[in-house]
Amino acid sequence: MHGSVLEERRFLWLPLLMLITIFQLLSALSAVFADGKFNLIPAAVMGGYITAEWIYFILYKAVVKKPAGAADFIAFFFSGISIVICANISDSFAVKQAVAIALGLVAYIALLLVIRNPEWAMIFRVPVAIGAVGLLIANIALAKVINGALNWIDIGGYSLQPSELVKIAFVFVGAITMDKLQSAGSLTKYLIFSVTCVGILFLMRDFGTALIFFFTFIVIAFMRSGDIRSLFFVLAGALLGAALVIYFRPYVAERFTTYRHVWENINEGGFQQTRVLIYMASGGLFGLGIGQGQLRGIFAASTDLVFGVLCEEWGLLLGVFVLITYGLLTVYAIRAARRASSAYYSIAAVAAAGMMLFQVSLNVFGITDLLPLTGVTLPFISRGGTSMISSWALLAFIKAAALYRYEEAASDGEKLRGGAGL
Repeated sequence: MHGSVLEERRFLWLPLLMLITIFQLLSALSAVFADGKFNLIPAAVMGGYITAEWIYFILYKAVVKKPAGAADFIAFFFSGISIVICANISDSFAVKQAVAIALGLVAYIALLLVIRNPEWAMIFRVPVAIGAVGLLIANIALAKVINGALNWIDIGGYSLQPSELVKIAFVFVGAITMDKLQSAGSLTKYLIFSVTCVGILFLMRDFGTALIFFFTFIVIAFMRSGDIRSLFFVLAGALLGAALVIYFRPYVAERFTTYRHVWENINEGGFQQTRVLIYMASGGLFGLGIGQGQLRGIFAASTDLVFGVLCEEWGLLLGVFVLITYGLLTVYAIRAARRASSAYYSIAAVAAAGMMLFQVSLNVFGITDLLPLTGVTLPFISRGGTSMISSWALLAFIKAAALYRYEEAASDGEKLRGGAGL
C-alpha cells in the first residue's frame, strides 16, 4: 500500500482533536467559574475559540481531502493555553488574544496561498524586503522607549511590535534568495538586508530579536551551502562586531550585568528571574491550579514570564511537555523539508522552525537565568497580538513544506501532491 495512505490512516485526527478539546474545556473552567460565579466573557471567548477550531479542522479535511497535520494541532493547542492564561488575568486580555489568534490564522492561510508558487515569492521579494526595513526605520522614528527598548508603536490605542512582523519577511526573503541564488550580487543584497535588520534592532536595543535574526540567517545560509567553514567565519565576524558594539556602546553590556547574579540582586535586576524560579518550584509536578499562582502578579507575567506561570499553575509536567512539543514541531519541519517540492519550502520551513525554537530557548533559559534575560516572547503562548500573528505566519512556512511536496509514485516517478503533510 502507498506510504501516504498509511500515514493518513495512522494519523487519527478526530480522536486527537477531541482530546485537545477536552483539555481546553477543563482548563477554561478556572476562568469561566472564577470566584464561584459564572463569567460570560471567558465562556464566550473559549467557546468561540473551540468552535472555530473544529470548523477549521472539518473544513480542512473537506477541502484538502486529507486531515490537517501535526503543525496545525500544535498551534491550536498552544494558542488555547494562551487564551486560558489571559482569561484568568483579565477579560480584555482574553478578548484581545482571541482576536490576535483569528488574525494570525488569516495570515497563516493567506501566506500559504501566496507561497503556493515560489515564483510569486520571487516577485514579492524586493518589495517585502524594502517594506521590512521601512517598518523598522518607522519603529525608530515613532516608538517610545519602554523597558529600555524601542519595541512598540501605538496606533489608535493599539500597540504594534514591528520586529515581530519583520521576522516573517526575514524568512520569506532569505529563503527565496537562497533558493534562486544565481550570482554573488543576489547574496550580497541579502547580506545587506540581514545586516541592516540586525543593525536597526541593535539601535532599538532589542538584542533578543537581533540574536534571533542572526541565528536564522545562520540557518538559512547553512541550508543553502552546507559549508561549516564559511559559517565559522560568519560567526567570528559576528563576535568581532559584538565586541565593537560593547566597546563603543557600553550600555549594551549593562543590560546583562545581573546574568548569573540574580540572587545577589533579588529585589532589583534579578527580581523577575528569582520570582520565576521560586514560584515554578512551588508549583511542583502538577501545579497549584490554573489561576491560583503568585507569579501572575509580577510584571510581564503573561508575556516574557509566561512559561513560569505555566509551570507554577499547570505543573512542571505540562511545562516539560510544552517544550517537547516545540521540539516535535522542529522535527516535523525537518521531515517535511526533506520531501518538499522546492528548495524554497525546505529552506523556509527549517528557518522558521529554527527561529521559533531559538526564541523558545531564549525565553525559557532567560527567565530561569541559564541565559541572559532578553525579553522575547514564547511563540503562540505569550500574550501579544503581533507576536501571535507572527507565530501563525511563521507556521505557514513549515506547513507549506508538508503541503506542497513531491512523493514517489509507482507509475510515473515523482509528482506534486497537495496534502496534509506529515
